[in-house]
Amino acid sequence: MAISDIAPVSFMEGRLTILDQSKLPGRKERIELKCKEDVWEAINSLRVRGAPVIGITAAYGLYVSMRHELKSVKASGNDFRDKQIFGDILKECRDYIATARPTVANLIWALDRVLDAFKNAHPKDVREAAEVLLREADAIRMEDEAACEELGLNGLKLLKPGMGILTHCNAGALATSGYGTALAPVYMGHERGYMFRVYATETRPNLQGARLTTWELAKAGIDTTLICDSASGIAMSNGMINAVLVGCTRITANGDVIGKVGTSALAILAKAYGVPFYVFAPTATIDLKTQSGDEIEIEIRSGKEITNMWLDEDVVPRGLKCYNPAFDVTKAEYITAIVTEKGILRPPYMETLKTAVITERDNRVEVKEEAGSPRFDDKW
Repeated sequence: MAISDIAPVSFMEGRLTILDQSKLPGRKERIELKCKEDVWEAINSLRVRGAPVIGITAAYGLYVSMRHELKSVKASGNDFRDKQIFGDILKECRDYIATARPTVANLIWALDRVLDAFKNAHPKDVREAAEVLLREADAIRMEDEAACEELGLNGLKLLKPGMGILTHCNAGALATSGYGTALAPVYMGHERGYMFRVYATETRPNLQGARLTTWELAKAGIDTTLICDSASGIAMSNGMINAVLVGCTRITANGDVIGKVGTSALAILAKAYGVPFYVFAPTATIDLKTQSGDEIEIEIRSGKEITNMWLDEDVVPRGLKCYNPAFDVTKAEYITAIVTEKGILRPPYMETLKTAVITERDNRVEVKEEAGSPRFDDKW
């Protein structure tokens, strides 16, 4: 299976579609997102997930949301060509979509980047404003694809052929527009004959590791073993694991990492057993405005994900209280290195993270397209 065959998010001929990851691996279904409510629901319900691809979906989501919203403005008799009305509605759509999963740094980053592109472009009319939104969304997607390749190349510098690699949640092609983040060096190593042995945690309660990571890797022909989350310690103690590779949803200025719940436990175990622990993330995931993980409000999800999601009958007493955080905070002291598209970052993270972010801003993609190009649609 080629990476391009997965396509977790696609924008073609004016249509934004996603691969519904909540149905995998049983069914491979694509759904179209036509308005801000569709975009919000897809992100919140984990139909689309993974920090980079959430950002990409949100960027294109602003474009289709605006197209949908302006139809209502036009129907109400207001002048939908008014740039002020366009800007006001764009801000409303941005603020609404941002509430879908606010812990995810890429979501807020992508929405704000598209909004800033509109403000800085000073478009002369609505059609030109729409083209600005689409060009910025295209740039975000293209930059992510390039970042995945660089993450893979940088990650391979830390790994040796034949290694046993432990990964948590899903940080592969389903979470990005390319090779993935933490799985990028795995795919690249496989292409080069590295013969990695990958151990994927099931990742309770949504089973992203069991359902998504194993599906990806098995189709690519990569040696993959599924383990229970609680088996990670014994796997390390038995010498099966030579490195832990994980993605994340946010990195704070001091190097703390907000990742899928269970990530911090793996980091502590890895340090105890002397196993290097590597975090992979594009620089868009770095949040320099937040000083440490202690400042982050962790998303708490429904207890039904624990008690009812995969079973026909309850396995706990009805009405039992549940605590279901989506993420946890891994302290910087447990992280061997943070791998970005700009290089391998090591402590002091306050300095190396800042340098990486500045470099990223200097190397953004500029997409230049003429009006009427195949990327742009005439529904405005």
